[in-house]
Amino acid sequence: MSSFFSAFFQLAGSLGIFLYGMKVMSDGIQKVAGSRLQKILNYMTRNRFVAVLTGFFITALVQSSSATTVMIVSFVNASLLNLTQAIGVIMGANIGTTVTTWIVSFIGFKFKITAIAVPIIGIGLPFIMSKNRKSKDWGEVLIGFGLLFLGLSFLKDAVPDIKHHPEVLEFLRHWTNYGFFSYLFFVMVGTVLTVIVQSSSAAMAITVTMAFKGWIDFPTAAAIVLGENIGTTITAFLASIGANVNAKRAARGHMLFNILGVVWISIIFVPFTKLVNLIAPWDTSLQSNLPLNLSLFHTLFNITNTIIFLSFVPQFAKIVRKLVKEKTSDNANVYKLQYIKTGVQNTPQLNLIKAKEEIVKMAEVTEEMFNTFQEVFNNPDKNMGSFVEKLRDQEDLTDQMQIEISKFLVECTSEDLGEINIKNVNALMRIVHELESVADSCFRLMLFTEKKYNDKIQLHPNSRSEVKRISKLVSEFISLYRTNLNKHLHKEDLNLAYKLEEQIDNLRDTLKKESRHRIQDGANVKSELLYIDMIRHFEHIGDNSLNIAEALREIY
Repeated sequence: MSSFFSAFFQLAGSLGIFLYGMKVMSDGIQKVAGSRLQKILNYMTRNRFVAVLTGFFITALVQSSSATTVMIVSFVNASLLNLTQAIGVIMGANIGTTVTTWIVSFIGFKFKITAIAVPIIGIGLPFIMSKNRKSKDWGEVLIGFGLLFLGLSFLKDAVPDIKHHPEVLEFLRHWTNYGFFSYLFFVMVGTVLTVIVQSSSAAMAITVTMAFKGWIDFPTAAAIVLGENIGTTITAFLASIGANVNAKRAARGHMLFNILGVVWISIIFVPFTKLVNLIAPWDTSLQSNLPLNLSLFHTLFNITNTIIFLSFVPQFAKIVRKLVKEKTSDNANVYKLQYIKTGVQNTPQLNLIKAKEEIVKMAEVTEEMFNTFQEVFNNPDKNMGSFVEKLRDQEDLTDQMQIEISKFLVECTSEDLGEINIKNVNALMRIVHELESVADSCFRLMLFTEKKYNDKIQLHPNSRSEVKRISKLVSEFISLYRTNLNKHLHKEDLNLAYKLEEQIDNLRDTLKKESRHRIQDGANVKSELLYIDMIRHFEHIGDNSLNIAEALREIY
């Protein structure tokens, strides 16, 4: 019994080192990739073929298809991706996860791993102790890479050789003699294994190790791999619970895509495995080449599956929409930004990108609010009832966005972001606060305009041109921070921001002085006080815009 527990904990510890190494390496790669990861994500919206490539590259970077698909679900939930684009990215993620399999199979089973892993950890140590941010990030990549393969080496040693433990093979033989039912059983084993370890890469490493040690043959291992393709969809499915209808559809689409793939290959499973053996450029009969056989099977299956379904993405999306119907509650005008962790493997860089995209949306809302105010103010004969309601809804939306994005950014700080990204999060939180204040001022300006209209207040003939002058400066300021949002603001642009703020302040002083003079000359006091209130809110937007510009200067 004691030997059983010893073997179990050795196996669990080996898997723990493997998973921890994968997490450290993934975090490091995301930090090193940084803005390049943002550029890859920006390609998502082009077409389904580019979406597949995007999914492939992101998964190859973060080393987890589960992490990628969970983030895709959350992007759909935040309306950053539509369902068709999400399905394309998910297809690419399935191919991207095979990169890890090839690395593990080729390096992990063709070389003496400790001879590679330990020196890599040694090389990474001085990097991670460096004060230079980039060096520390590369140190994480190297140490994570070394730990991953060190864990794999321990895993190989923890799984006993079949020659010395023939009783294991005898046990497995009981499950291999039932034809198609045996195939289904091992597909289910792969599914459960992936759900337990919360990583298809880790499940694949276990499967490859068992095959390498002779516990299971190639067809059995291939069936387990297919099950792991289904198991990896469970994480995204769980992440979609409580999300909006489109996020649920993306998660169900991922699950349906992988299940249908397993269904069609089940029909031709035997000839497909023979095809893999036929096209492999190595001796497939050798036990030592079984990991490579599985990698080729895994890759060929995912590529074929993607090719088959890629032409039918719109039809596939239509089926998913029918499976997950929209409910009345899904149309509720409530903004929610869910923070989703993927269990074993988090995606801090992707989470930050998601937060930044939401801030862009918030800035777009504030810009639209100010433009709507200008349109109504400059066209006093318009029926403004619908415009006031529109801005009221938008102001409520920005209040919700401030709360949700701030909570999301606080959650981001719980991950290993690094010193620079912690500062970035602080700057982003400041920007969110200032954007909400801009929205408040825009709504107040609209209410003043409505009051002027309802109470039939006539502003001084010069007021309209004066409001246009200060509105133009404010519009220019809003445009400045909108075009530079989420990136480091150059010194010249910050100087322009200071200049605009100074011009708005000077114009405010001039306009308020002229208004006071008009009151002294007998102008309508109610009209002039309303006008001064409006000027005050223009100046508030200028102050908020300068604060945003200063925060952008702090972002790297």
